[in-house]
Amino acid sequence: MNVDHHGRATKGLQPAGELTMKSSISILIVDDELMMRNLLENILSREGYKIHSAENGLKALEFLKTRKIDIIITDMKMPHMGGFKLLGIVKKEHPEIGMIIMTAYGDTYTVKDALLLGADEYVTKPFKSYEISLVVERAYWRILSASNQASREHI
Repeated sequence: MNVDHHGRATKGLQPAGELTMKSSISILIVDDELMMRNLLENILSREGYKIHSAENGLKALEFLKTRKIDIIITDMKMPHMGGFKLLGIVKKEHPEIGMIIMTAYGDTYTVKDALLLGADEYVTKPFKSYEISLVVERAYWRILSASNQASREHI
């Protein structure tokens, strides 16, 4: 299913330019639940994104040492290193990476704290596939906009 710029579900093929744009975006999914990693990987790879995954924040940081990532989607509660700690480190060391947090439905304090720490977007579990696609697109466009603004300020 495709979604138009108003967030409405549409049918049909995506424009070729949109697929090309999405295929240049690398997303790292960080969640200790294999089923959730697989679900997100299936949804987002069908959308055309390059997907990678890690089972916790420590593994995600190791991954960032060797690969360029545009967006990280992270669960908040994981063993070894949770999403809050990962968010803080990534925003300090890699401020250009977009951060999307996933949290349990109704956990508004977690969402508020994560946004204050620099998360770009959030999604509550359980979610529908089109919701995660919209959140990723919003995060990407926000990052792109900030990057373009920073480029213009250096001119």
